[in-house]
Amino acid sequence: MLRPWAAHWITAVLLCRAVAQYSSDQCSWRGSGLSHESHRRDVEQVYLRCSQGSLEWLYPIGAIIVNLRPNTESSSGHMAGLHVCIKPYTYSQGSHVYLEHAGDLRLLLAERDQAHGTVHCFSLAEGALFVEAIPQTDISRRITTFQYELVPSQGPGAHMYPFLHPGVVTCKPCSDEELLMAVCTSDFAGSGIFRGVASGTNGHSTAVVTLSRLFRQKSRVFAWGGARGRSWSGHVNIPLQCGVHPGEDEYLLTGSVHFGEAWLGCAPRYKDFLKLYTRAQKVGTNPCQIDTD
Repeated sequence: MLRPWAAHWITAVLLCRAVAQYSSDQCSWRGSGLSHESHRRDVEQVYLRCSQGSLEWLYPIGAIIVNLRPNTESSSGHMAGLHVCIKPYTYSQGSHVYLEHAGDLRLLLAERDQAHGTVHCFSLAEGALFVEAIPQTDISRRITTFQYELVPSQGPGAHMYPFLHPGVVTCKPCSDEELLMAVCTSDFAGSGIFRGVASGTNGHSTAVVTLSRLFRQKSRVFAWGGARGRSWSGHVNIPLQCGVHPGEDEYLLTGSVHFGEAWLGCAPRYKDFLKLYTRAQKVGTNPCQIDTD
């Protein structure tokens, strides 16, 4: 339902001149409300085509619509399976963030909540981001800024990312097929042990891990311990309801990286994974090759 206070902006989207802004790299956008001040009733269109990036709106005035799309041609079915996750910087202020779809606005992130820096996710099919500046007498210190990522809602370990499916995180073991795919397609994959677990925030804990093998990592979330250490170390986030047990048991650790942090996905005992991998190797069903020695 269209809210009365939103009618002005929706009318502006439909009837007034909209200024389209394309980011030079199509991943991030930086703009200023000062250039928008002479036509406050216009709604500025921002188009970003990237899997991740950021937005920074200095001195926000009026409103902008942020249209997010992947940087490759996608079928409608694939698009429906994509989610957008945004994470505001803790100093972000000056605007409310809504979802806009077919003229309806739904509040996603109020200004007062942005200081928490909490991740919020929604389906790409739900619409575009509508960022509305809050009228201020002094805008000199106002900056609305956040990071975004396009995240598949399906795949190995996706059920473990709590912001993607709030309240319905499941700790079920991954299937054999999911395990084999996780080693090949996850943002990180390796074998190691849990050293300890510390309580975190927003419904998750943080585990300290040491890896003796590192098959792949998308970004450097695990650091090499040097010639003497002969291992990698780092931190992995885990939903609170999915407890882990620190000790000497070795696990296959796979997962995803979101906003620079590692999140655990499929994590069977390494000896069980080796049996599965050996069987798949014999019948030629492994999706990729790794060095398990």
